[in-house]
Amino acid sequence: MTYDNRQFYIDGAWVDPAEPKELKVINPATEEVAGVISMGSSKDVERAVMAARRAFDSYSRTTPAERLALLERMLAAYKAHYDEIAQAMTIEMGAPVTLSKGAQTRIGVGHISAMIDVLKTFKFEELRGTVRLVQEPVGVCALITPWNWPMNQVAAKVVPALAAGCTMVLKPSEYSPFSAIIWAKVMHEAGVPAGVFNLINGDGASVGAPLSSHREVDMVSFTGSTRAGTEVAKNAAASVKRVHQELGGKSPNVLLDDADFERAVKQSVLHVFQNSGQSCNAPTRMLVPAAKLAQVEAIAKRVAESVVTGDPSSDKTNIGPLVSKVQFERVEGYIAKGIAEGAKVVIGGSGRPDGLAKGYYVKPTIFSNVRNDMTIAREEIFGPVLCILPYESEEQAVQIANDTPYGLAAYVWSQDNLRARRVGGQIRAGQVTLNGASGNMNTPFGGFKMSGNGREYGEFGLRDFLEVKAVIGVDAA
Repeated sequence: MTYDNRQFYIDGAWVDPAEPKELKVINPATEEVAGVISMGSSKDVERAVMAARRAFDSYSRTTPAERLALLERMLAAYKAHYDEIAQAMTIEMGAPVTLSKGAQTRIGVGHISAMIDVLKTFKFEELRGTVRLVQEPVGVCALITPWNWPMNQVAAKVVPALAAGCTMVLKPSEYSPFSAIIWAKVMHEAGVPAGVFNLINGDGASVGAPLSSHREVDMVSFTGSTRAGTEVAKNAAASVKRVHQELGGKSPNVLLDDADFERAVKQSVLHVFQNSGQSCNAPTRMLVPAAKLAQVEAIAKRVAESVVTGDPSSDKTNIGPLVSKVQFERVEGYIAKGIAEGAKVVIGGSGRPDGLAKGYYVKPTIFSNVRNDMTIAREEIFGPVLCILPYESEEQAVQIANDTPYGLAAYVWSQDNLRARRVGGQIRAGQVTLNGASGNMNTPFGGFKMSGNGREYGEFGLRDFLEVKAVIGVDAA
């Protein structure tokens, strides 16, 4: 299947770009052209932002009940396009079909459903004595999303923005544009008013920069690399707009000496390898007691040998390709650097997996005897690469866990829940998972330090698109 989507969705209609500039989107599994999109410019940004600005006056005054009804229509429309969205993600970014039909697409349903529940009870106004606190939409929002979890990141921004009463311009990644275009069709079918939701394809320089610096944009919500996030913040600074960032991670995964090692190692390895390792919250630094290192290596190797890397259209595949040639070369470079710096290769290493001469596939790789000052332990690799670091004491494990510029997620394993909670409480991260537990669509997601600011998901995501107005006086009621 080849996609041809050369128009943008602006002011309730599909329109041609101001200046023709095409991009061939590559299927990472085949290295062949999967489709063609147009790349936008500052002229398209101007048109979309002003459409959003015009629409804000009326949409910001809609009632929560009206916005609730809109989300319910969106949910029905999204479900109607479910299989089409899943297929698009398999083609555009190589997600194995079991993942694209599962978590990758299902999470869109989760975000819409969770926000429907939030809107049913959320109080946009509250009286405190003679002060009425009013939660108002922040305004026109620029939403900039990456390619690794396309529907998660689009839904995590668009849904709360709509629920808050904001209008918006979405710039999805040019590496995963097809699923976002289908999302725009969902918005149209659900009856989102003209100008409230707009979509422009393009790169960071031509669309992201003019969006984040535009004086009619009140907020930028960005998910991507820390490097790109700092540029967004700089661009936004002159107009003093709100900037919400969900950036990189190098998440520690502390296995304490009383952990269930069989369960902890297996679940952790599979988590790192999910989505070809292209998840910002992946537990990529596994900290284990030095005395248990050999045991952990053996379990990790056995688990890695059980995963199937290959054609993402096969339901037997666990790991597909990386998203692009650039990402493939980046991850291969990190693997080579890990070897050069003296880390032990437990399994994997440089080069494509056997039998896969074409496509952006890398070998699922596990390094051991990694020191926390090695490049592979410091920098986000964004591929199926796990680093195992030995430690001598609980105190040292906490020190290593916190010795990172990032603070998105952390993981702790212990058969003593109180101990796990105590250790987890010492780690500086926005989300700490104990013993493989699962959160839900209302669990706040976001980081400390260079992993960004702000929170997404559920009520926490909604609040980030609201401003608080204090109305003071005896007649405030």
